[in-house]
Amino acid sequence: MSTSLWAHTATAAPRTSALDRNDEVGTVVVGGGFAGLSTALHLAELGESVHVLEAGEIGQGASGRNGGQVIPGIKYDPQKLRKMFGPEAGARAVADFGTTAAKVFELIDRYKIDCDDTRVGWIQPAHTKAGLSEAYERCRQWAEEGADVAPLTREEVVERLGAQGYHGGWIDRRAGSVQPLSYVRGLAAAMLSQGGAISTGTKVTRVEPDGAGWRTVTEGGHVLRSRKVVLCGNAYTGGLIPRIARSYIAANSFQVATAPLEPGQAEEVMPGGIVASDTRRLLAYFRRDRENRMLMGGRGSFKNPVSDQGFAHLVRMLHKTFPQLAGQPIEFRWAGRVAITQDFLPHFHEPQQGLISLVGCQGRGVALQSRMGEWLADYVATGDRNALPLPVTPVRTIPLHELRELYVAATVAYYKLRDLI
Repeated sequence: MSTSLWAHTATAAPRTSALDRNDEVGTVVVGGGFAGLSTALHLAELGESVHVLEAGEIGQGASGRNGGQVIPGIKYDPQKLRKMFGPEAGARAVADFGTTAAKVFELIDRYKIDCDDTRVGWIQPAHTKAGLSEAYERCRQWAEEGADVAPLTREEVVERLGAQGYHGGWIDRRAGSVQPLSYVRGLAAAMLSQGGAISTGTKVTRVEPDGAGWRTVTEGGHVLRSRKVVLCGNAYTGGLIPRIARSYIAANSFQVATAPLEPGQAEEVMPGGIVASDTRRLLAYFRRDRENRMLMGGRGSFKNPVSDQGFAHLVRMLHKTFPQLAGQPIEFRWAGRVAITQDFLPHFHEPQQGLISLVGCQGRGVALQSRMGEWLADYVATGDRNALPLPVTPVRTIPLHELRELYVAATVAYYKLRDLI
């Protein structure tokens, strides 16, 4: 089975520093992905001392394995957010989450990050007539908020995507795409340029209170003392804080990539750098990269794939959506874990004062986690919970979490059935 973290198309990894046996810093950030590096970058910009600890390499987890789509917002539409949080807090959530994609492009411009970014929008095509009604309503609500969006007819979707089987949809011109591994490495380089530190290959084994602060202990026996610790490993945090690990489902997202398309094929398939993800509950998301490969992603089995057959459902989806690519070879296949919370919202937790955790991005991680990092940095620096777009909540574990594989498998099967209706 061929796999890839897309290192062959990404910018080089930034150089990182070795960890001293014992050291002190203002804030330790655990996790070298979008959320962790954005948090550390914004803390460094505020003049705070910060050290990022990453168990593997920069972007080795979900931040280097995702679809690279930069989409504003979260799962819920504006009206739902107002209903969930009330008029005032809901309005703020709508405004805040509407800025997430802009934050990505702001950071790219400010730090001159070379990551093949596109800024021509995202289309959500509808796979059913019911899905089309939902898509048009979503478009209407965001238009009322002043977003640069527009509904699309069936013919317009075909023209813009070259895709078959959709009834119409809508376009959000605030969105775009990045080469995700290049982008996350760019965030790391930016953070280093502001005086922060990163240690890769440094797995954290314990985080424990130490007087008024914290001790972060690594697998190599190093100890970092800090005033605060921010956990940004999302679905890769593991058992560092077992209770938090039991509050979400770590599900797999799979992707395949074709061999580069010929120029004539590229003109027919997603011309202009647009990206898309559809209205299925188990959505399909797709785009072309700079080498004109076609990327198709979606949910897969709970277990990690062990053969090419584990990606067969995506290849079928690719050929169904783009029949013109039926003979195109598949060059790369890979998977990564995402954290899915019970209410499909990102969660801020602070189980003990000074120990802060962020989990859950529900497929919007590139934009959402980049902006989350700024909010987290403001909270760490000021202690003002109003800096966060959502309240800090108690950790609520999922009942019978040890049966999560059966739970996820049953949920996936149910949604596959619903998507056929």
